[in-house]
Amino acid sequence: MTAISLGPLVFAGDRLAAILAIVAFLVIAAIVAGRVDPRIGNWSLAVVVVGFVAARLGHVAANWESFADEPLRILSVQEGGFSWIAAIAAAALYTLYACRGAKLRAWSFGTLAIAFVIWNTAWQLTATTSAVAAPMAAFATLDGGEARLSDFEGKPVVLNLWASWCPPCRREMPMMAQMAKERGDAFFVFANQGEGADTVRRYLEQTGVQIDNVLLDQANSFARHYSVAGYPATLFLDETGTLRTMHFGEISREILASTLSDIAQKDD
Repeated sequence: MTAISLGPLVFAGDRLAAILAIVAFLVIAAIVAGRVDPRIGNWSLAVVVVGFVAARLGHVAANWESFADEPLRILSVQEGGFSWIAAIAAAALYTLYACRGAKLRAWSFGTLAIAFVIWNTAWQLTATTSAVAAPMAAFATLDGGEARLSDFEGKPVVLNLWASWCPPCRREMPMMAQMAKERGDAFFVFANQGEGADTVRRYLEQTGVQIDNVLLDQANSFARHYSVAGYPATLFLDETGTLRTMHFGEISREILASTLSDIAQKDD
């Protein structure tokens, strides 16, 4: 999954595709409301809310075991986790309920169909991740040694690019640390971007986060190698060290686990 930079803003490809689809949907609905039926306007606003809530709840329901111990995390939509199937189903059902009459329903479903085509096209254009080989350079570690990504071949690698000044990096770090301890089927490598050893040690001591495989990338070499425009970024490498996919922005436990499972299935 690629990321798109718009001035100072960086959007993950999947999120940008959703934003474009929603904006296009509302614009088209406004035009139709003005020329065909004003009821389309109120319906379009409501269906966006219905679709968004359904998408989140659909994801939560599919991963309830993960949310059961932390129900408040249901509200943490910034970390991602949405079911497009649930969103489409809810939007269709709400449209059947709210839009009475063949003509109104035809225009409503037509507007939804156009928005879906825009979303799918944008998503397809941003969903491809190039198969990039791991860099050969060695990076300093917190214990004064050096390590290369090739040292972790043999299992999939979760490469997390982070910095202590980055709020979403700090939010996801405890979860990443826990997953690193729980997942024996993958290596977790935490590559700090642009900060020195003292800064990283101080952050880990202050937060109580315990992680292994911390690399110090003060020159931001990983970001340049993989064309990463913002942090945090979580890169998934296969057993040979080849990039399979990446996630921009804060990542959820469920997305991390499902992506690792997908990589394992493809490697079998």
